[in-house]
Amino acid sequence: MCNDYRLNVDVASIVEDFADLKIKIRFSEGRPNVEARDDIKITEIGPIIRTVEGVRGEGDMVQRRWSWPGPNKRPVYNFRSDGREFTSNRCLIVADGFYEFTDPTDPKKKRKDKWLFMKQDEPIFCIAGIWRKTEDVGEAFTMLTMEPGPDIAPYHDRQIVILARDAWADWLDPSVSAKSLIKALPAGSLAVEQVG
Repeated sequence: MCNDYRLNVDVASIVEDFADLKIKIRFSEGRPNVEARDDIKITEIGPIIRTVEGVRGEGDMVQRRWSWPGPNKRPVYNFRSDGREFTSNRCLIVADGFYEFTDPTDPKKKRKDKWLFMKQDEPIFCIAGIWRKTEDVGEAFTMLTMEPGPDIAPYHDRQIVILARDAWADWLDPSVSAKSLIKALPAGSLAVEQVG
């Protein structure tokens, strides 16, 4: 599953992209300093946009740790969405790419092949997430997963939930059914290239 993603877009560009969708971004903890990064890995800090309780059309951008410790202390960085409704603590994880790894195509290679997935013709996209507060690490987020769509299926048997742009505001509104928003993107929505 996804254990590495990318964000090379600054906060001003993210705010502008959300404004185009009539979603206002708040900064309850001040405007975060989001540096461009090719690799955001499990346990690292990344920006998320959380629901503003009782307010539709707004989100609160904060920086939080990706993953919380599970019962066995292993990081919970992906969480199955199958059949679940998420009626609180929803968040959008902003990215401009994510990675999947496959067994090497070259038998001489020991390392797995690394594939970068990006949204066709869109500078950023949002991954459906949830966050929670823990005693161990404070507030942290995880990415929701689902059955693979047509662009991911050749590479992996699961995928993260990539929301259509017109679903971002709905994801931030917990009164909207999560099940109605969690669906595969049409074939050809993602561009993929081998990297690394």
